[in-house]
Amino acid sequence: MSTTVGRVTIASDALEVTVDPRVGGTIMSIRHKGLGLSVLGTVPWDVVEAPIDSLAARDEPEWLTRYTGGWPLLFPNGGDACTVDGVFHGFHGEASIAPWRFTATADAIELSRDFATVPVSMQRRISVEGELVVVREYLRMTGKTPLDVMWGHHPTFGSDLLAGPFEISSGARSASIDGGYDPPANPLLPGAEGSWPMVAGKGGAFDLGRPAAPMASLVYLHAFDAAFMAIRRLDNTVSVALSWDRERFPCAWLWFELEGNQVAPWNGRTRLIGMEPNTTRSAMGIADARARGTALLRLDPGAELATELRLHVSRPNGPITGVDARGHAVFA
Repeated sequence: MSTTVGRVTIASDALEVTVDPRVGGTIMSIRHKGLGLSVLGTVPWDVVEAPIDSLAARDEPEWLTRYTGGWPLLFPNGGDACTVDGVFHGFHGEASIAPWRFTATADAIELSRDFATVPVSMQRRISVEGELVVVREYLRMTGKTPLDVMWGHHPTFGSDLLAGPFEISSGARSASIDGGYDPPANPLLPGAEGSWPMVAGKGGAFDLGRPAAPMASLVYLHAFDAAFMAIRRLDNTVSVALSWDRERFPCAWLWFELEGNQVAPWNGRTRLIGMEPNTTRSAMGIADARARGTALLRLDPGAELATELRLHVSRPNGPITGVDARGHAVFA
């Protein structure tokens, strides 16, 4: 373990992972030491490396001042800021921008937080095991009345992983294009449904497994046979395979920002793909999910929930068709 200006770096023989406990316990970077390649995204603006004092980003522009392109946790809200049951929830939730208590060893960091916006405490453990990044989380509901929340992860990939032609694979059967997100560089038909990887595009059928810039789109994947998503460089230079608990996170948001968003601070300079397991299909916040009739996570008094996600970073050997029981990519 090493620390630099508040960042903590943990490592295995294969991976080096940097975490910022001060801002959401966000995983800022993941580098494969043997390959010398990084897989999480970056952003083309200067990031403020300090929590937001209010613990709630008023809107997306304020949240983006803390966003590095890495892997934040979204809780208890995901998406737009909103007021629900008299409580203001910031954009992407308190967990993503608040400070976390932590202890660390050479290959793991343990984080904890008692939330201000909801009566919930959470412990997280991020560890590196060979070519795996393992994220384990446990939450306890301490309130006296039931509570609806969103719980999800926002890993965004870029850097060397997207530096050449690539493909996306998934264990999902179905894909739904968000009906309300339609920027100018969106090639998809808002509100359309499809069978992975094919969905309706504005110019005909579109293969989500082979996206191309410029593109700015949001899709929900669901009906998973196996809860995984993967990105592979077609030259077999590097790949990632993300797997998770299907019962805890029954859907995943697939977000494309491939030089498609021309407004500030993006300015058409960002290449990111988000593969984001979540409890809830709407990426527009708790209030929007309620309005759509989309399932939220109900926390009853005394509830204790745990989950685990695994990311395998490796040099691939052909297309990724799944993950094994340990979370390693399975190649065709």
